[in-house]
Amino acid sequence: MQEEETKEEEPFAESTEENEQFHPTEGIIWDWVCIPINWFRMLSREMHWSFVFGVVVVYGISQGLGGSLAGVGTKYYMKDVQKVQPSEAQVYAGITSIPWIVKPLWGLLTDVIPIFGYRRRPYFIFAGFLGVIAMLLLSLHENLHLVLALLSLTAGSAGAAIADVTIDACVAQNSIAHPLLAADMQSLCAFSSSVGALLGFSISGIFVHLIGPMGVFGLMTIPSGLLILLGFLLDEPHMHDFSYRQVNQKFIDAGKAMWSTLKSESVWRPCLYMYLSLALSLNILEGMFYWYTDSKGGPAFSEESVGFIFSISSVGSLLGAILYQYALKDYAFRDVLFWTQLLYGLSGMLDLVLVLRWNLNFGIPDYFFVVIVESIAQMTSRLKWMPMLVLSSKLCPSGIEGTFFALLMSIDNVGVLSSSWAGGFVLHIFKITRTRFENLWLAILIRNVLRLSPLCMLFLVPRADRNALILPHESLDSKVAIDHSLESKNVELVSLVSSVEGK
Repeated sequence: MQEEETKEEEPFAESTEENEQFHPTEGIIWDWVCIPINWFRMLSREMHWSFVFGVVVVYGISQGLGGSLAGVGTKYYMKDVQKVQPSEAQVYAGITSIPWIVKPLWGLLTDVIPIFGYRRRPYFIFAGFLGVIAMLLLSLHENLHLVLALLSLTAGSAGAAIADVTIDACVAQNSIAHPLLAADMQSLCAFSSSVGALLGFSISGIFVHLIGPMGVFGLMTIPSGLLILLGFLLDEPHMHDFSYRQVNQKFIDAGKAMWSTLKSESVWRPCLYMYLSLALSLNILEGMFYWYTDSKGGPAFSEESVGFIFSISSVGSLLGAILYQYALKDYAFRDVLFWTQLLYGLSGMLDLVLVLRWNLNFGIPDYFFVVIVESIAQMTSRLKWMPMLVLSSKLCPSGIEGTFFALLMSIDNVGVLSSSWAGGFVLHIFKITRTRFENLWLAILIRNVLRLSPLCMLFLVPRADRNALILPHESLDSKVAIDHSLESKNVELVSLVSSVEGK
């Protein structure tokens, strides 16, 4: 009997041992799955779930997913619906980005002027309605005049810019209230934006193929509608007895503080370099896009292929940010900018290889080569942009850090606009049209040479690294724009934290 009992217990013992062998692995997998879930729960518990929802909506859905869908949809809308030339499309792309240039204005409005007692919620609602109306007009009107189409695209861009600045202000407020979680909030913003862009570019070509660019604009009403919902759900205290007489003085004080800082040589010199380095990097992406989809001289990529190429390039951008974070961030600004600018200029030569069809001589298919080219282009662009962001943060004086940072980002956006318009001018000069691309290689060559020209202007950038103080002491001690002694019921300028895309 004892032997039989022992035999009966043995299988049970064996099964228990087998379960114990598998439990550790299953536990590790489960722990990895639970890490992001617990992280989201922690952030929701510490700063209210509506704030986390707002970051995901603005960065992940509106800018990441919606921005990538709208970007691809707009390219095909200009090419196939409005039937404009590449040079014109390049100029129009610059026009629609103008709302991002006036980011300090949106920041001052949401910081200084509350509406119905709220400083954030009404601006989200306004941005959402602006986006919904603009996208509906583009999606429902089949023969929309080009001027009205541009106004609608610019209005949609303005809605996204207003929402971006408003959520930045919310992030800054929570960073002040929860300083230990400031890095987690930035990680949440970057993670949401990266995942949203990757998903959006992956499906953008499919949707453009299935429902056309106008149908994509119809889908864009969903992110804008979520901004309206966010405006109603956001947890924000109501302000009572606000005196609008303060508004004038606060605008004047902020303007004086920013002008005083900009006059400093240690500020305007690097600002000038950042503008020139962006403006001289001619943007001829519209010409390249028309060539990508051309059935004669170009590769004749389909909508799905274009969307997939852009999705892969967004991974390259993420890799560039990781490379800077773990390998380059401790080096001096001038040294990093020298090598990144040099790499950025040389990497542009790959476009020349592609347009001249040399890749086919080496047996490299167009699709595979374009994926490599776009990934390297995004990675090098990110590597060039990251030290500029860090340098910009070092140029902000105490008391107006957020608004001044938004001003610096606007200067950079003016550089991007100049680059876009200059690129359109070059495409026009060389007669690069919807069907003629004989001189596209020459435009690429000029662009690459100009990309290398900022290397001669690096003397404008300080040799300091990210740990050094760049501003003079009088700027560091400046508190002119903000009275920190105000009670919480009063309005004060709150730091605006720019997203990693640098818009």
